[in-house]
Amino acid sequence: MKTEPKKLLIITYYWPPAGGPGVQRWLKFVKYLPDFGVQPIVFIPENPTYPIVDDALVSEISDKAIILKQKIFEPYQLAGIFSKKETKKISSGIIPNQKKQTFLEKILLWVRGNLFIPDARKYWVEPSVDYLKKYIQENKIYTIVTSGPPHSLHLIGLQLKNDLKINWLADFRDPWTTIGYHKALKLSSYAAKKHKALEKKVLTTADTIIVTSKTTKTEFKVITNQPIEVITNGYDVENIPRQKLDEKFTMSHIGSFLSDRNPAILWEVLSELVSENENFASRFQLNLIGKVSQEIIDSISKFNLSNYCNLVGYVSHNKAIVFQKKSQILLLIEINSPETKSIIPGKLFEYMVSERPIIAIGPKESDFAEIITTTNTGVFFTYDEKERLKKTILANFELYLENKLQVYPIGLQQYSRKNLTEKLVQILNQNS
Repeated sequence: MKTEPKKLLIITYYWPPAGGPGVQRWLKFVKYLPDFGVQPIVFIPENPTYPIVDDALVSEISDKAIILKQKIFEPYQLAGIFSKKETKKISSGIIPNQKKQTFLEKILLWVRGNLFIPDARKYWVEPSVDYLKKYIQENKIYTIVTSGPPHSLHLIGLQLKNDLKINWLADFRDPWTTIGYHKALKLSSYAAKKHKALEKKVLTTADTIIVTSKTTKTEFKVITNQPIEVITNGYDVENIPRQKLDEKFTMSHIGSFLSDRNPAILWEVLSELVSENENFASRFQLNLIGKVSQEIIDSISKFNLSNYCNLVGYVSHNKAIVFQKKSQILLLIEINSPETKSIIPGKLFEYMVSERPIIAIGPKESDFAEIITTTNTGVFFTYDEKERLKKTILANFELYLENKLQVYPIGLQQYSRKNLTEKLVQILNQNS
């Protein structure tokens, strides 16, 4: 007798055709959940405001998934009437340097932080709860997952938990009040306390908390006694063949390059290398693939690197993978702040299986430093290791000249999307 699959209701905002890292996590979980006897039911907005769109990802949606859609009202839709450029920039997470913010950007940030708590998708909470309560009861669903950010989706889970006593897992792809950009939202004392109160309510009510890093788990353990599980992001099998490596000594950064993620130490090192080493200067190329803030571009110009910079812009996920496989070196940069040591960029795992060396720069005690080191996929630097960084880039350049620039990864299988989905199912079974 065939066993009926367990039903899992997944409440998420980012879903194809949304692009960027936020969509990948649950798109891949949904892909593999049926392999473990789980029927994924995905609840998404019908008319979302996605700052990045990648239509190619639509083809990756599992044909075994049930998709539910409900309309959403978002203030970004109205704000875009007055300034589409600034609205899109802020909604995509690119917050300008405080000293260079326009008057309109300052107003938008203040409104975003103080009037829309926890975020601008808050108006989706009540209508979603009304719709889902009926659906859950009619379809005998016993477990839900909410994925944030946007953290307003956790408020949907909170209300459903209170009303239906349903089993609820809250998945935090990023932290809430300790994430780097939270301070940039110009929060009033009242707004800051409200964020903290909502965060605590979610963390103490959900049956299980899922986080993507050990540091976030440590931070949340101070707030709640509920079980906290770590499931990192990961990599999937890509149907993209091995690529011929770039002829130039390419160093490529793939993904959004935010203002506060500006690695002056790297630009300084590269500027010295191109001025001191004629051979390096003739072969070096810096590729920036994805949305790049103006502050990053200005900094590159300040260090006289503009002529070496190839600003590609946003490309589809598949094209990004091609760039990864072709590049000589892959760059991974995180904001130099204690608040960001818990952030493990999603692209790290795709970098690791691209078979190209990673040069990573981030704050001390970064969680992703341990992953890079233990998997032997690259070298991590803090923001005060200029000479070591310079020596490493030069050593890699010498290996490139000899056609010997390679990487020898170990232990990557634990980060495959299918293995991570199996871990998720184990947690679901513990809670059922």
